[in-house]
Amino acid sequence: MPRGRYSLHDPHDHTPLGEEHFHCAPGPSGWRYTARTTGPGGAHSGSVDLTTDQLGRPLRLELHAGDWQVRGAALDGVTWVRTDPEGARATEGNAPARAFTGASPAFLVATARLLRLTPGGPAARVRLVALTAPVLAPRTVDQSWTLLKSEAHATDSGPLTVDAYQVTDLATGERHAVHLAGDVVLAAPGVELEDLDSPPSALP
Repeated sequence: MPRGRYSLHDPHDHTPLGEEHFHCAPGPSGWRYTARTTGPGGAHSGSVDLTTDQLGRPLRLELHAGDWQVRGAALDGVTWVRTDPEGARATEGNAPARAFTGASPAFLVATARLLRLTPGGPAARVRLVALTAPVLAPRTVDQSWTLLKSEAHATDSGPLTVDAYQVTDLATGERHAVHLAGDVVLAAPGVELEDLDSPPSALP
């Protein structure tokens, strides 16, 4: 069960946004990722709890950012409930999307798992609901994912397969690279893996 720490920064101007301390593991139902996030000064800023099924669909999502909270799952597309800081009311939402996305590296792993691409194969288009701090307001985004290559690298604990993806925002045409090893993000815009205490888990 990998445990580690990501540092997060603005992908455009590299302003530090804090850190995400995580652990994740495959299980009988699929895959689970839990994390707590801290701001640049080290203060607690939120949490992530995502469980996906064997096909990569979100069985349960709970996000906290500041005093905002979102709970969601794959239901008639994706469905969620967003609660305001005062807790006075909760608003429900639904969209014809396949999964959620956001600032957490967990969503990159989950989307790659959902799409199950093959190296050198065609790109896959996917509609996602983005939830980002500080207020976790839902926004529908369309992306295109391509698995450019998979390469095995020798490590002290055995071969490590690294998957290199190209992700395109279909609204803006902006492209970026994402590198995954099992259920760990090695590199992505705004994300750097700082610590990892055990090898990534291979997701079937």
